[in-house]
Amino acid sequence: MNDDVNFKNNPLHGVVLKTLLNEMVDYYGFDILDAYLNINCFKTNPSIESSIKFLKKTDWAREKVEGFYLYDYKNLPRASAAQFELSPRDRVIPEGQVPGEPATLSLEDAQRLHEKRARKAAERKRDTSQRPEKRTAPKRDSYAKKRDEVNGPKDVSKSDKTPNPQSEGVIDPWAKWR
Repeated sequence: MNDDVNFKNNPLHGVVLKTLLNEMVDYYGFDILDAYLNINCFKTNPSIESSIKFLKKTDWAREKVEGFYLYDYKNLPRASAAQFELSPRDRVIPEGQVPGEPATLSLEDAQRLHEKRARKAAERKRDTSQRPEKRTAPKRDSYAKKRDEVNGPKDVSKSDKTPNPQSEGVIDPWAKWR
């Protein structure tokens, strides 16, 4: 595989995390980043330094921020299914596609997006709760089978719930060991 092709068509190639955050914070601000990305480093005591420190340690958060940078800030078309499996730094943008102007985002749009996601999550939860559960009979071990062959099925209606194995003639493979 030729590395020149992979990196030449990626807008993240050569972009340091600090530069990426500075561009997005200057354009959107921490409140918009928190509303859209829902990452705590943009909400409580936000600063570029603390955000960089957190994002360097946390892969999932860094990939989320890089994806936001590519598809919202740089306004590139969404990645194909094969490219989506890769991290944003490894994705290749098809030739001829150039980054556009940053998308115009607002807190109201973020609120509507959260409500839409919550509705979809509730629908998925409702759909999974309506499916019948697979119920299987509990597996019977060989000891229970032998006991039933000798004594018949266990009678639960007896007043003594724990029968004495010696008194009922139950086969116990560990009896001699005790």
